[in-house]
Amino acid sequence: MNFKNLFPFLKWLPLVKKTWKDDLIAGITGTIIVIPQAVAFAMIAGLPPIYGFYTAMITPIIAALFGSSYHLISGPTTAISIVVYSTLIKIVSPESDLETYISLALVLTFLAGLFQFLMGVFRMGKLVNFVSHSVIIGFTAGAGILIAFKQLKHVFGIQVPQGSTIVDIVLHISRNIFDTNWYVFGVALGTLVIAVLVKIVIKPLSRYYMLIAMILGSVGAILLGGEAHGIETVGNIPSNLPPFNVPDINFNTINLLSSGAMVLALLGLIEAVAIGRSIGLHTHQKIDGNQEFIGQGLSNLIGSFFSSYAGSGSFTRSGVNHQAGAKTPFAAIIASLFLMIVLLLLASYASYLPKAAMGGIILLVGYNLIDFHHIKQVYKSSRRELIILLTTLLGTLFFDLEFALITGIFVSFFFYLERTSKPNIAILGLNKKGRFVNIIRDKNAKECSNLKIIRIDGSIYFGSIEKISDYLAKLYDNDETRHVLIAAEGINFIDLAASEWLTHEIAKWQNSRGGIYFTGLKIVSQDVLRKGGFINKMGENIFFSDKKTAITEIHKKMIKPCKIKVFDECKLSLLNEHK
Repeated sequence: MNFKNLFPFLKWLPLVKKTWKDDLIAGITGTIIVIPQAVAFAMIAGLPPIYGFYTAMITPIIAALFGSSYHLISGPTTAISIVVYSTLIKIVSPESDLETYISLALVLTFLAGLFQFLMGVFRMGKLVNFVSHSVIIGFTAGAGILIAFKQLKHVFGIQVPQGSTIVDIVLHISRNIFDTNWYVFGVALGTLVIAVLVKIVIKPLSRYYMLIAMILGSVGAILLGGEAHGIETVGNIPSNLPPFNVPDINFNTINLLSSGAMVLALLGLIEAVAIGRSIGLHTHQKIDGNQEFIGQGLSNLIGSFFSSYAGSGSFTRSGVNHQAGAKTPFAAIIASLFLMIVLLLLASYASYLPKAAMGGIILLVGYNLIDFHHIKQVYKSSRRELIILLTTLLGTLFFDLEFALITGIFVSFFFYLERTSKPNIAILGLNKKGRFVNIIRDKNAKECSNLKIIRIDGSIYFGSIEKISDYLAKLYDNDETRHVLIAAEGINFIDLAASEWLTHEIAKWQNSRGGIYFTGLKIVSQDVLRKGGFINKMGENIFFSDKKTAITEIHKKMIKPCKIKVFDECKLSLLNEHK
C-alpha cells in the first residue's frame, strides 16, 4: 500500500523545512482576509457569524491535509452559503427556530461531505469536466444577484418577510421606501464606497479592502449613534474553539436534505477543482480530481462534527494565498491556527460589526460574482452557450437553486447530444493533384459514378444513427450509387446500437447493391464490433487500412463499368463486365 496516496500530506510535509517562512507569511495574510468573509458568508447562509469562523478553522485544515492542490484554500464561500440557506429555508426559518436550522445545516454538511467522499473513492473526479462552464457562470451570476437582493433589508433598514423572492423583495422595499432608516443606509453605502475606493485606488491595500471597509464602517456606525438609531450589530460572538457535536442524522433528515446535499456536493467540487486547476496553470501543478473530491468530502464530513457548515474552495483566499507566496498547503493550516488565536483574543470586538456594514460588503461580494467578461464572451461566441447560461441564471433567480443547477446541466447535455447526434458527412472527390478533398471545397474534384466516398466526422452511436441512416437511404435511392466507401478516420467509437444497425445496413447493400466498406477505422472504434461478433457477420473483407487498397478491391467487385472514370481502376477492363 502506498501511504502517500492514502495520506497526501506525506508528499509535501518534507518541503515545509524549506518553505515554512513563505507559508507563514501567506498564512497570516490569509487570516486577515478570512475574518470579514467568515462573518459575511455565515450571514448569507442564515447562520450566526461564529459558524463562519468555525468553518474557516476546520475545513481548510482537513482539505489541506487530504486534497491535492498546494494552494487551494477551503472554507465558507458565497455560492455554497446561499445554497445552504436556500435548501434549509424551505424547511425551517432561522428567525423562528435557529437551533433546528443550525442542526439541519450540520446534517446537510455531513451528507454533502459523504457524497463528495464517495465520489472520490469511486474515482468519479472527471464528472466535473462534463458540467459546462456556462452553467457555472450563470449559476454564480444568479447567486450574486440573489445575494445582493437578500441583503437589501440590511441596507435600507426595512424588514422584509422571511423567504421572499426577488420580486417580493423589490415590491416590498419599493412600497416601504419612505420607511428607510437613513442611518442604516448611510453606514451600508459608506462601507460599500470605502471598499470600492480601497480596492481600486489604494492598490497596496486592495487585498484587505473588505477588512478596512468593515472596520471604518463600524467606526462610522458608532459615531452615528449605533443601536440608538436602529443600527443593529451582529451580536455576541462566543470566544471559544469549535465544539464537538454529532450531527442529528436520522432517516427523516436524510430524506429532507439528500437532494440539496447532492447539489451542494456537486457545486462544491466544481468550485474546488476549477480553482485548483486555474492556479495549477500558473504553478504547473497537476491537480488530482479524485483526491480533491476526497479532500473536500473529508473536510465537510469531519467539519460537521465540529460545528462547521459546508465549505469549498474559495476563489479570493486561494488567489491571495498564491500571490502571497505560499508554497505548500501548510499555509492553509497556518491561516486556520491563527484564526483560532484571533477568535480567542479578539472575538468581543467582532460583536460591534453592524449588519448594515456587512450588507454593504455583501452587495460588493454579490457584484463580484457576476463575471461580465465571460458573459460578454459567451454572448458573442455561442448561441447555445448563451441559452445554457441564461437558463441557469434565470433558474437561480426565480426557482430553487438545485433546480437551476440541474436544469443548466441538463440543457448543456442536451446541446452536447444534439451536436454529436449530427456528425458532419462530407463527400470526397479526387482533385487535380490526386488528393481526396471535400467536393464542397473544390468544385473541380471528381467522383467515380459507381463508388461514393464519404467521410464521417463524429462517432456512430445511438444518437447519431438517424442522421447517418437517412443519408445512406438517400444514396440507396439513387440507382447509380452501387458501392459506398466510408473514410472512417474521424470515427472515435461505435456503440452497440450502432453496431447492430450497421450490420443490417451492410447486409441490405450487399444483398441488393454492391456494398458498404470502411477505410482507416481505428482499432479502438472496432472494439464493440469485434467483441460483439459483428465483424464476422459483416465480413472482414469490407475493412481496409487505406483508400488506395479499398478502391482497387471494390472495383474488382463492380459489375457495371464506370461512366465517370476518375481512378486508374475505373479505366481498366472489369473482370465481371460480361457476367
